[in-house]
Amino acid sequence: MYNILTLNKIAKIGLDRLGDNYAVADNVTDPDAVLVRSAAMHDMDLPESLLAIARAGAGTNNIPIDKCTQQGIVVFNTPGANANAVKELVLTGLLISSRDVLGGIEWAKTLKGSGDQVGKLVEKGKSNFVGPEIKGKTLGVIGLGAIGALVSNAAVALGMDVIGYDPFLSPEAASRLAAEVKTTDNLDDIYAASDYVSVHVPLTPDTKELINAQTIAKLKDGVRILNFARDALVNSTDILAGINSGKISAYVTDFATDDILGEKGVIALPHLGASTPESEENCAVMAADEVKAYLETGSIINSVNLPRVQLAKTSNPRVTVIHKNVPTILNQITAKFSDLGANIENIESKSRGDYAYTVVDATGSFDGVDAQIKAIDGVIRVRVIK
Repeated sequence: MYNILTLNKIAKIGLDRLGDNYAVADNVTDPDAVLVRSAAMHDMDLPESLLAIARAGAGTNNIPIDKCTQQGIVVFNTPGANANAVKELVLTGLLISSRDVLGGIEWAKTLKGSGDQVGKLVEKGKSNFVGPEIKGKTLGVIGLGAIGALVSNAAVALGMDVIGYDPFLSPEAASRLAAEVKTTDNLDDIYAASDYVSVHVPLTPDTKELINAQTIAKLKDGVRILNFARDALVNSTDILAGINSGKISAYVTDFATDDILGEKGVIALPHLGASTPESEENCAVMAADEVKAYLETGSIINSVNLPRVQLAKTSNPRVTVIHKNVPTILNQITAKFSDLGANIENIESKSRGDYAYTVVDATGSFDGVDAQIKAIDGVIRVRVIK
């Protein structure tokens, strides 16, 4: 029986995939895994029993990644599960940044009670809410992951010219882009060409305040900026200065913060990107599947702190090892099986930065091998899955 702790409400369709061998609740003790959405975990005590954390969503800023890695806890996210929901909201942002639909709606409400004069008043006042069409304009997309690719392709379908930037663009990701999407390895190309800029990168020390006074100065006059990724990707003070100077026509963000709320030229949404029933269900299903695969077979898919390892499970007992990525340690691990007279049938070992993950299927007797492996310097966690 596996114990699963939920720190947020997780869609039932996901929890149902875990089966009868799982006890799932928001108050379980000694959890084997945690399912979480937005709950902050940085101040949470991580019990010795905890093997995995699955974030039902893409961002993992609410999880202490380094601490988890040091304790041998695998952290998963669900990339792409909410991509369509965010894409649709970005398209909404594109449109409402161009044409003052929101202002027009609020103004129209003030005409209530004007009776037969409403039509004439509308015709007289509508010019205050005029804005350009997006067709034929250039959209610069910074980050061409699951969401950025969908946004790029949708913008092409709407008649926009699209130029994308992603220094980590894989051949597989590139194949998902419409043929009309141009790519560049120079961010300055994005800044110089774009009428609209949409940011879709994770928040890291390198991307923090990616949009700032220096980059804004490189943008076209009247640019419209969209940020549906993370609030700290932009310097909000510099954004407001750009709006006040006329450099920026509009800033649309899914992250409402006190300093930008109510400011002219800012459209701040209350983090609605993944707030669709479809998205929540997709994330819950993917998170549950990731946890189940890891607990039952040791497979790691979509981890943010350890490498992807998928080795088909045989009927033999399986030993999994999270360890430092240092020379000779793999030889030391396999030697422990040989010392006990066991035969290694299958093995897979991959690294990610300073850490590595090794999966071993063996036959013969190797009782106690987990304790012997755990004693190797640099080994963090050992599991035996039968």
